[in-house]
Amino acid sequence: MSLMKKTDWPSFMNGSLLSDFFDNDRFFDADWLRKQSVPAVNVKETEKDFEIDMAAPGLTKKDFEISVDHGVLTISSEKKEEKEEMDKTYTRKEYSYSSFSRSFTLPENVNEEDVKAYYEDGVLKLHIAKKAMGTTKPKKAIEVR
Repeated sequence: MSLMKKTDWPSFMNGSLLSDFFDNDRFFDADWLRKQSVPAVNVKETEKDFEIDMAAPGLTKKDFEISVDHGVLTISSEKKEEKEEMDKTYTRKEYSYSSFSRSFTLPENVNEEDVKAYYEDGVLKLHIAKKAMGTTKPKKAIEVR
């Protein structure tokens, strides 16, 4: 048995891309067109909080929607742009659309009411405060009388 490399990109050499495009509607359902990129995330735990850094260049703070619901933190963004340029001999319209959504299950020691978010230099920063976990009382032996 031998291993074979498989690429997700269509090949012009074997004609599959052109065949998919001209022979049926499968071209627009191709796997390589459906790949969605999500921003890279760094999570750091300190004594007082959790810090989440998400690389999201090209967005503004208005583009983000951040929510916490039943222990799940969800960060999402949707951005649409339309540009139209008109001249005597032509009209050019450009459309741009991008979106993503990331969800994180929060640990029990997080205070869901104390989440702060900042957007600066293309990086979304979240600080999620930890709550003081109650100290458990030591096991107490009960004497039977």
